This record gives sequence, structure tokens and C-alpha cells, in this order.
Amino acid sequence: MTDVHTPEQRSRNMASIRNKDTKPEKIVRSLVHKLGYRYRLHRCGLPGKPDLVFPSRRKLIFVHGCFWHMHNCPYGRVTPATNSTFWQEKRQTNRDRDAKTLDALVADNWSILVVWECETKDREALNDKLENFLLMNSK
Repeated sequence: MTDVHTPEQRSRNMASIRNKDTKPEKIVRSLVHKLGYRYRLHRCGLPGKPDLVFPSRRKLIFVHGCFWHMHNCPYGRVTPATNSTFWQEKRQTNRDRDAKTLDALVADNWSILVVWECETKDREALNDKLENFLLMNSK
């Protein structure tokens, strides 16, 4: 199957995809705020610039897009029809970098939760997951 967009349209579409303040990230931030927790955003100095940082609790939340980080869900298993080798390598690089980032953060005694884009569809389940993570071993 060929791409329905011209190369220029596809390039423009891909360039407009943000890495901060995405819809899934805003959903997570809203739920965490409603639970009464305060956090820092995209803290520099930590590997991977976690999306939400709870410094006093030593907890971090990453919000990953299923496609970009190759989640094992229907959205993450999509294989682009055009330039598939490039996309496979790019996505695999993201996944490898994620693993190194998580290893470094765990070694530095951070607790980490990864929220996948597809998990933001069920807000009630996500709310429970966030609350359990933030309450776990809290001071």
C-alpha cells in the first residue's frame, strides 16, 4: 500500500508532531493534579527528561506514544508502508534509548511508571494506576 500523502505533506505532518504537551501527557497531568499531587515537568538533568517528576517522592512518570516507542498494542505494531527500514531503525533506537534511560534512573533510586498512549483511553483504569503508583512506598 502506498502513502496517501505526497512526500511534502508527509514531511509537514511528521514535523508537526510534538514531543511535549501531547494530548496523552495532558490527560495524565490532569489526572495526577486531580489526585492532589504536584509535580515538575520535563526536568533537565535527569536522563530522558521525564514528563512528570515528583522530586520529594523520587518518582517519575514517562508518557510514551505507542507508535514511537513500539508498544505491544495495535497502535505500536503499525509498520509504515513507505520508508519502512528508516522507521524501523528510528523506532528501535527510541526503544533502546528508553531501556538505557530506565536503567540509569533505577540505578539512581528513582521509581518509574511508563504510561502508554493507549492507556489514556480508559481514564478510570489510568487514574487507579496513577494513584497506586504515587501512593506506593510514599513517605
